[in-house]
Amino acid sequence: MTKSVVFGGGCFWCTEAVFAMLKGVSKVEPGYAGGSVENPSYEKVSGGDTGHAEVIRVTYDPAVISYEDLLTVFFGSHDPTTPNRQGADTGEQYRSIILYETDEEKKAAEKMIKEVDTSLKDGTRVVTQLIPLGKFFPAEEYHQEYFKKNPSATYCQLVIEPKIEKVRKRFAELLKQ
Repeated sequence: MTKSVVFGGGCFWCTEAVFAMLKGVSKVEPGYAGGSVENPSYEKVSGGDTGHAEVIRVTYDPAVISYEDLLTVFFGSHDPTTPNRQGADTGEQYRSIILYETDEEKKAAEKMIKEVDTSLKDGTRVVTQLIPLGKFFPAEEYHQEYFKKNPSATYCQLVIEPKIEKVRKRFAELLKQ
């Protein structure tokens, strides 16, 4: 039996590529969530006034990879201390966000946020938004598997590839063979 979880950690091209590498993950779908506009488009979300974030819906097998492991990779693969920003990507659509569906997911995320906060020694704090999942809106087709389809694109080479390498080194035991 599979489960799904929705995370936003900046550009969904980056987060999709990271989570697609994990064992137990069968599907990663970029989309939009966390806002109030029905049927948002990339152009509307990029405008910054829909309230939506660029997110991914991760479908996974909890017998192979735990929700806690997914949270660990989530927090370890982006900067959860920068409000409305990841690297050069700025705006509320790039905020760090976890959209939970159950009380167990909420509690596990709260626990992980507390652990990450405690580990920070530079005075920063986790700003990851933790809210119930309302509705997930899949992104347009050209955003699906973007890194896989466009590995030589400049953004993929300069931003996504270094992030993937970092995840490969840091979370080798969680990667697909």
